[in-house]
Amino acid sequence: MLQKMIIKGSKPLAGEITVSGSKNAALPILIASIMAPGRFEFHDVPDLMDIHTTAGLLRELGAEVDHQKTFVVDSTPINNYEASWDLVRKMRASFLIMGALISRFRRARVSLPGGCELGLRPVDQHLKGLQCLGVKISEEHGLVIADAAALRGGKVVFDFPTVGATENLLMAAATAKGETVIQNAAQEPEVVDLARALTAMGAKIEGAGKETIRIQGVESLRPITHTIIPDRIEAGTFMVAAAITGGSIIMKNTPTAMLVSVMEKLAESGVSFQETADGIKVVGPEKIRPVDIKTLPYPGFPTDLQAPMTSLLTIAEGTSIISETIFEKRFAHVAELIRLGADITIDGRSAVIKGTGGLLGAPVMSSDLRNSAALIIAGLAAHGTTEVYRIYHLDRGYERMEAKLALLGADIRRAPQDD
Repeated sequence: MLQKMIIKGSKPLAGEITVSGSKNAALPILIASIMAPGRFEFHDVPDLMDIHTTAGLLRELGAEVDHQKTFVVDSTPINNYEASWDLVRKMRASFLIMGALISRFRRARVSLPGGCELGLRPVDQHLKGLQCLGVKISEEHGLVIADAAALRGGKVVFDFPTVGATENLLMAAATAKGETVIQNAAQEPEVVDLARALTAMGAKIEGAGKETIRIQGVESLRPITHTIIPDRIEAGTFMVAAAITGGSIIMKNTPTAMLVSVMEKLAESGVSFQETADGIKVVGPEKIRPVDIKTLPYPGFPTDLQAPMTSLLTIAEGTSIISETIFEKRFAHVAELIRLGADITIDGRSAVIKGTGGLLGAPVMSSDLRNSAALIIAGLAAHGTTEVYRIYHLDRGYERMEAKLALLGADIRRAPQDD
């Protein structure tokens, strides 16, 4: 049954929460369990729809998976190297299975991926990189077919930093013959966490988190126990929630070193931060100052926090400009924020936000994961009641968001959607 979120706003948040493990780090690391037979154990894996989808993908390949508490994978029984459309279509990150299957089986058959409606996100850089490692690529009825019998090290230069392609290449190159050099590699912390897990498995990787990564191929890998890093996007979202409500919250397990660009912009808007014995204290100002933001690959401002920041700046005292450089269709939240009383104009890939005296609750419709979070955040600040429809998007990337907000004093609950 479809659900909606009902929020009665204008209540400052207060209290403590703990940031969950990172979805974007967990997905490739769970998939990497394909690469070696044996029992893997993963800690701090968030309970999300995308994680359940990944568990289903691993089971379809033959793995035994238990994720009631600790996420355990026994990849010994895996004997299938084809990922069907039915699973891959649900989550774009499923395409990372290509590199893992190539690493272990030297072959793969993977459907072209689906995912959120954020514009064109082709896999050409993934395939270009694999071909540089001697992988023969063909396509048949929507399946990408990889023959990696001649898998070897090579030089890969991406046209632009891409997280997924960097992760796919890390996995494929881990057991390739010789050295692989990836240039213009993605530097995101989630890439670094994957490299950390692969290194524990026996891979030889240098430079993760930098523009150039070097991988010396090894003959085989081993299973590991690994703890997932905290989710910097969830952490940033709750920082914005504290800011927009003028609240004061303490956040535990917060990866502040990964959030420098976000915290700088929030500080510029008037938010204050204080390290405490329990975590970091985030205090929203009485009045939000306008700021200009440009989304960029890490360590720049993350595109995944652009929508929540747009919500915050709708109540700033002045005009802000947000420029989106990563995805061409990431302003779907704007039309819904306007329904709440925001004054926003789209100019190409930029949003010009004129702060208003406040937002007013209304029914709104979410269309993707971060869009959903942005609308809920706006509802926290709006006068009256806001209903956010189609929140199934939210459950792909935020672990019990409404429960955490309720712990902080928000008046928020789920209810059946009318249609």
